[in-house]
Amino acid sequence: MSVAFTREEDVEATAANLPDRPISPHRNLVTPEGLAQLEAALAEARAAYQAAKAAEGISSDRTAMARATRDLRYYTARRASAEPVGPPPSHHVAVFGSTVTIDREDGRRQVFRIVGEDEADPARGSISYVSPLARALTGKAVGDEVTIAGGEVEIVEIA
Repeated sequence: MSVAFTREEDVEATAANLPDRPISPHRNLVTPEGLAQLEAALAEARAAYQAAKAAEGISSDRTAMARATRDLRYYTARRASAEPVGPPPSHHVAVFGSTVTIDREDGRRQVFRIVGEDEADPARGSISYVSPLARALTGKAVGDEVTIAGGEVEIVEIA
C-alpha cells in the first residue's frame, strides 16, 4: 500500500506506542553532579508531561504524551534507584568518581572521569563505571599498566 493511502491517525498511533527506555541492571551509582543532572531531567520530564496533559484537551498529539509519559517513568525510576557517591576518599587508586589520566602507546594522553551510566559522555571525557575502560582502570594506581582494547596504557595521574 502506498504511503499516500496511510491514515494520519495510524501513523500517530504507531508513534505514540513508544517502547520504554531500557533500565540498566547495574547499580545506579551517581556523582553529586550526576544526581543534580538526574533531578533536572526528572523536573523537565514532569513539566513535559504536564504540558502534554494540558494540550491533550486542545489536540490529541498522542506522540508528545507518549514521549512525556515514557521519560517520566524512566527518570522517576532512575531517581528512585540513584545511589549518590561522594568524592573519592583518596587519589591512590582509581575508583568511582576519580579522574584518571592515561598515556597510550601511540603517545596520546587522555583524561577520563569514572561516573554513573546516565551521566557518562565519552566525548566530554566521562565514562560509565560499567564500561570496559572504567572496569580496567578501577582499582589501579599511578604507574600501573593496563591492557585496553588490545593495547597497553599507563596510568599517569589520578585526581
